[in-house]
Amino acid sequence: MYTGRTEQPCCLCGSEETTARIDIPPRAVQLMKNSAPIAWRDIVGEVSIHFCAADWETVTDLVVNLGLNPLSRCNVARASFDLRADFEALLNDTKAEPDQTELERRMLAAADETLANADDPMTEERDVVEARVVVDALAELGVASA
Repeated sequence: MYTGRTEQPCCLCGSEETTARIDIPPRAVQLMKNSAPIAWRDIVGEVSIHFCAADWETVTDLVVNLGLNPLSRCNVARASFDLRADFEALLNDTKAEPDQTELERRMLAAADETLANADDPMTEERDVVEARVVVDALAELGVASA
């Protein structure tokens, strides 16, 4: 549903001026602030989180140099994602829960490949940060890397 909002605020400070974006699997939403009311299994596709320039520097330092995952500080209310339509209430019918394992498998494979090529000069720092966040988040939630 289009709400008229085209910009995405920084998931840490709420600034409208963002410079970086990373995509995480829906299951990783559970690690974010204020995520309790969100049914992560109903998210369709990746979840995008955005960062302002100052916070991006901090996130990069935390992830690359210290090996920490910043998701616990990110506000899920500032994330961008799509929820599947709720036809159950309309049709009085129960739909099967979406299976997120294929998306997680693809994202983990891409993250593993990025981390394997982290020393390649063509690999961007943003890609390495995203890959580490994806791998660490899913490992924390019990999803093993391939």
